[in-house]
Amino acid sequence: MRRALALAARAKCTTQPNPRVGCVLVRDGQIVGEGWHQRAGEAHAEVFALRMAGDRARGADAYVTLEPCAHHGRTPPCADALIAAGVGRVFAAVGDPFEQVAGAGFAKLRAAGIPCESGLLEAEARELSRGFLSRIERQRPFVTLKLAMSLDGRTAMASGESRWITGDAARADVHRLRAEAGAVLSSSATVLADDPELSVRIPEADAEGWRQPDRIVLDSAARVPASAKVWAGAARRFWLTATAASAPDGVEAVELPRDADGRMSLPAALSYLATREVNEVLVECGPRLAGAFLRAGLVDELVVYAAPKLLGGAARGLVDLPGLERLADHVALRFTSAEFIGPDLKITARLTSKES
Repeated sequence: MRRALALAARAKCTTQPNPRVGCVLVRDGQIVGEGWHQRAGEAHAEVFALRMAGDRARGADAYVTLEPCAHHGRTPPCADALIAAGVGRVFAAVGDPFEQVAGAGFAKLRAAGIPCESGLLEAEARELSRGFLSRIERQRPFVTLKLAMSLDGRTAMASGESRWITGDAARADVHRLRAEAGAVLSSSATVLADDPELSVRIPEADAEGWRQPDRIVLDSAARVPASAKVWAGAARRFWLTATAASAPDGVEAVELPRDADGRMSLPAALSYLATREVNEVLVECGPRLAGAFLRAGLVDELVVYAAPKLLGGAARGLVDLPGLERLADHVALRFTSAEFIGPDLKITARLTSKES
């Protein structure tokens, strides 16, 4: 199963909106076939593994990171392919919660006399397809908040100057995060101030055929002009507003409700993105929207790049969290990793309860 997970991870930047799936076929203690799902609309992992195995698939054990599909989507059911090949047993890391599968793949295999088990390395498999599972199970994308700061927690000088706090390696790493997430979200304030592209521009993207991420702008007052760089290119583009707006060509404008404070509803924005098959969102924004996502409890993962620089008290802060008056009001985090990216430190954390 670890080999199947490693295969699935090869398509982190290409499979959206589908899950990341790998498959390994083992017969008489030897791997006879393996494969991974590479792009939506193309063959699934099981099909590649069966093609490689040929007649050796008969009687083999299939190790799959996700329950084989049982429905006709853009490709035929993988459960049918496994049955036709005569595999002996199927081991899946996690069941597929998608309503057209949700146990039906296992049921079809068992009805054909093929024993099935699930739960092997389940936590690892869930992490690999966290966006897909979040969209199906929670009806919202998995949200990663990316921040870049000086060592004293500053993101820009008082004048707004911020290019560049971190180094080249850290910025390249952010491009990889964008590709893996498959969607980048920012605020109108950031777009108006910096005019970012929010695209992926590193050599690996072209060499490995990475999908350009969706670009999403939260813009309550519909202030972002049609000339903004974020609207350029072939990626899907979403303009989420709280007022009626006429979108530039190729941009999907959606008017969403406001919350009790009169701001655009962040839960409504994420729910809408889920309906548009957005699995993961990388949020790149200023301190105000970052604080709003954190206060709402909508951040699943935090990635912070800390540069070995001090910018001083007059520089702009990292996150705007008004109303926190006591230490007990803090936003609780659990560090999951720390590593050097060039001269900068990359810290990854998950939000957790204060009691954890």
